Amino acid sequence: MWNQRTFETHPVRVWDRQRLLLALIGATAVVVTVLVGLAMLVMQAVHPTQDAGGDAPSLGGQSGASSPAQLRDQIAAAPMASVDAAAATRPDPALTPAPPIRLPYAVVGRGPAGIQVYDHSSEGAVAQLAAIDVAVLEAMDVTYTGEVHSAWALPGGPSLEQWDIATNVTAFLRGSRQAAAKDEATSVQVTPAGGLIKGTDGPDWVLACVLLDVRATIQTDYRMGWGHCARMQWSDGRWQIGPGGPPATAPSAWPGSRAAVAAGWLTWESAEQGVQR
Repeated sequence: MWNQRTFETHPVRVWDRQRLLLALIGATAVVVTVLVGLAMLVMQAVHPTQDAGGDAPSLGGQSGASSPAQLRDQIAAAPMASVDAAAATRPDPALTPAPPIRLPYAVVGRGPAGIQVYDHSSEGAVAQLAAIDVAVLEAMDVTYTGEVHSAWALPGGPSLEQWDIATNVTAFLRGSRQAAAKDEATSVQVTPAGGLIKGTDGPDWVLACVLLDVRATIQTDYRMGWGHCARMQWSDGRWQIGPGGPPATAPSAWPGSRAAVAAGWLTWESAEQGVQR
């Protein structure tokens, strides 16, 4: 079932040094030099989109798919909204906030790798993806990233080497010239700021997307918004990263900005906190 509008093609971009330096235009050369180690933080998923230049599948129903796998591939591959390359690092507050997406309470207790488990609902799948992303990105630890992948990615899903979150962790550590884990002087704080359900195929499969507010400190502060999508499949009593190729790239925009609203991101509203984030 489709429940989002047809999206425009959004080309794949990476968190590269050029984007960081452009975001910091006007800063002094000294500040830019200090932030070179943070360059790789400004990276979109490095995987290729599937048929990103073609027409998006039509909304409403099976879209000509003859099997669940084909339908899921079509939902995953449908291009998402296009935003300007600088939108991730450019504050531009929207006068009218986006409607909320209300996320459920976590199930009591934690699952593998210490990650909270969420309920069997479409919104639960979005919350689960956010919990996985937050845990991995805040840790910035290669060993822990492998543990999370082993525990939360189903067979047929992205390998550890292909997993965009894992690639971002290694890129961050390499770009900041750190070893297999961030050092004590480095801080990474990740907060869910937006979410959307791109599509579903019955109660056990959701193409979930989250917009994360990422703040990193390496001698100085840096902040950006990063959009991420994944196939989420209900298995063994919890949502896990499902089989299949990578989804189309999600739009990255500053949380709460006009670009974020225009791209379709809904405002994150956590039941556990009772406030919008």
